[in-house]
Amino acid sequence: MASLLYNGEFRSFDGVDAPVISLGNRAFLYADGIFETIRVIQGAPMFLESHHQRMREGLKAHRIHAPLGFTAAGIRKDITRLLQAEGITGSARIRMTLSRRGAGYYAPEESELDVVMTAEPLAPADYVLNEKGLSVDIYPEMKCTPNHLTRFKNIAANIYIQSGLWAQEQNLDTALIQNDRMGIIESTSSNLFLISNGVLYTPGLDGGATAGVMRSEIINLALAAGMKVYECNLTPQNLLIADEVFLSNAVNGLRWVGSYRTKRYFNATAQELVRSLNRLVTAVDQA
Repeated sequence: MASLLYNGEFRSFDGVDAPVISLGNRAFLYADGIFETIRVIQGAPMFLESHHQRMREGLKAHRIHAPLGFTAAGIRKDITRLLQAEGITGSARIRMTLSRRGAGYYAPEESELDVVMTAEPLAPADYVLNEKGLSVDIYPEMKCTPNHLTRFKNIAANIYIQSGLWAQEQNLDTALIQNDRMGIIESTSSNLFLISNGVLYTPGLDGGATAGVMRSEIINLALAAGMKVYECNLTPQNLLIADEVFLSNAVNGLRWVGSYRTKRYFNATAQELVRSLNRLVTAVDQA
């Protein structure tokens, strides 16, 4: 019997098909909210302050009212309680779904916060770079139109789901997503980075990229290593002249891309950044 936390209270369920929310839940009816995924390593949630800050900003942008008790310290306690209930002592993936509570249609009658938290175990004890490089291509069917909500992890995720399905149909590991200006902004589930002549490039948030927590950590690690970092528009031509391409998210850390169409890539910088990331994780865990 698995458990989850619903507004801080335990609910039990017999798998993913068991009902735990009401039919009137606005996340279900309207995709009205955001979500957050947090990596736990040896019982410690990684970069929790950054995750909490992004959630606060996302709720404000969605006009959802966070209660006074919605703090990083409170989230940490709930994660610990849930891990203990699930018997998870090592690494884990935490998902928090944050949606608007209450009745109403497109004009909600209230804007209080509902939070569902789930946990699942992960095997690796730290961040591990993939041995085989990922194969990618550009998803052609939908484009992202940047707005004040695109930088957050919105429950409404059609473009990401459709790009993932398209990648499967093309026998690719993941797809790259463009905005309506034809700039490449991210992949199906990760932020995007290029290395060209020792310089790190990543799409800017104003182009529609998600403001990833791991994205920020990678930028800071690269700057600390003396690399130049540019947030800018990236095009297919940039992919063709890049030396390395890699992806990042909070759960997987870094994953290097081996091929884009006929182009092949190296991964030396990605390897070094993963080592730096794990040193940072050790410092966070021991703090």
